Amino acid sequence: MSDWTTATAIAADVAARRTTAAATIAACLDRVARLAPRLNAFTAVTAERARARAAALDASIAAGATPGPLAGVPFAVKNLIDVAGLPTLAGSRINRDHPPAAADAPLVARLEAAGAILVGARNMGEYAYDFTGENAHDGNCRNPHDLSRMAGGSSSGSGSAVGGGLVPLALGSDTNGSIRVPASFNGVFGLKPTYGRLTRAGSFPFVSSLDHLGPLCRSVADLAASYDAMQGYDPADPACVDRPVEPVSPNLDTGVEGLRIATAGGYFRTGASADALAALDAIAAALGVERSVEIEDAAIARSAAYVITTAEGAALHLSRLKTRPDDFDADVRDRLIAGALVPAAVVAQAQKFRRLYRARVLALFDGVDAILAPATPCVAPKIGEKTFVLDGVEMPVRPNIGLYTQPISFIGLPVVAVPVPTAPGRGDGLPIGVQVIAPPWREDIALRVARALEARGVARVLTPKLEA
Repeated sequence: MSDWTTATAIAADVAARRTTAAATIAACLDRVARLAPRLNAFTAVTAERARARAAALDASIAAGATPGPLAGVPFAVKNLIDVAGLPTLAGSRINRDHPPAAADAPLVARLEAAGAILVGARNMGEYAYDFTGENAHDGNCRNPHDLSRMAGGSSSGSGSAVGGGLVPLALGSDTNGSIRVPASFNGVFGLKPTYGRLTRAGSFPFVSSLDHLGPLCRSVADLAASYDAMQGYDPADPACVDRPVEPVSPNLDTGVEGLRIATAGGYFRTGASADALAALDAIAAALGVERSVEIEDAAIARSAAYVITTAEGAALHLSRLKTRPDDFDADVRDRLIAGALVPAAVVAQAQKFRRLYRARVLALFDGVDAILAPATPCVAPKIGEKTFVLDGVEMPVRPNIGLYTQPISFIGLPVVAVPVPTAPGRGDGLPIGVQVIAPPWREDIALRVARALEARGVARVLTPKLEA
């Protein structure tokens, strides 16, 4: 089995008995043992559990049972998602004192019901308040395409391990861009579903009104298969919408004919590096897109997202800030303390604007079916880099990586991040991502567009040059 095999290819081979789940997991665990230390992507490896699960799956197949659509696929989860027997760290020091989770999160259980096999938990930014992948407690997660570069956050280990070929599927969370940023920096596909589509039960929260869970994968078919497996109402998450399961895999290759697609102009082209704009233009050209739309007040939306993020985050962590302030990453702690000082009137104003902005953006979808925008303003910065230059202005790295993701997650739209290799001689050979944004509940449209781009070779995952 190739280190760079996709989830759907693994499942097809296991189902056809061309290989076994046990062999697949053995190869995966070997890669993790060899390469995970270089990337610092894992905080726990569930090897014994994975081997037992693989053996049971192989026995079931041998007995004539029909395996699930993700049969034998190794996957791992961001360590804010519950795994039975592991403490749910959420990238923090404080949570290490918590007892182990008593049960798997529902999304873990649903993936395993589809035949996937959990192999571990991933490094992440502390309490998900991070875009860089730099963690003061577990160490910096590294980019598989250049170990001196950031993996992006806060789902850093998920992006790094999938980009590095350690596993073909990982779960992450996205509050302000934490699936789409690692997807962009590590050059993989990522899906942030509509807010309320996938249950968040069994995960450590950050900002409940903005939090999403979703997959990062090495192909669009993998995104679709894992998304289909995870759909379904769950009353344990108050935000989860009681909506029928709507499989996207059967129509993935329908194509884009008849879809009205536009690029986002104005704000979404301001501050972007030449690499980000070249990737966006290449995607638009491949689809024959000439139309541009303006998402008005996106800059205000980003500011409002910051207000809500820091205020809700501070409220969640207030007791910990009072009793254990020195156990936080100083950068995270100080931003949370600042959030605790935001006046309630300002938060209320941000929420009011959110409703107005959502209505305004949804009106755009009366005339278009999908909107293209950069995922990050640049390729992955160097680890430890504090500032970068965007549009001729020197700016802090940490808050500005989410320049283009925050105005979208702010109103819960579904997005697929697609990886685009930078042109030879540009971008230091690193990938960069483009967002495919769709109306609420139309993950199928975003995935169809992403699949068309993948089929045309414009969006593709690069194989990193990791040494064994």
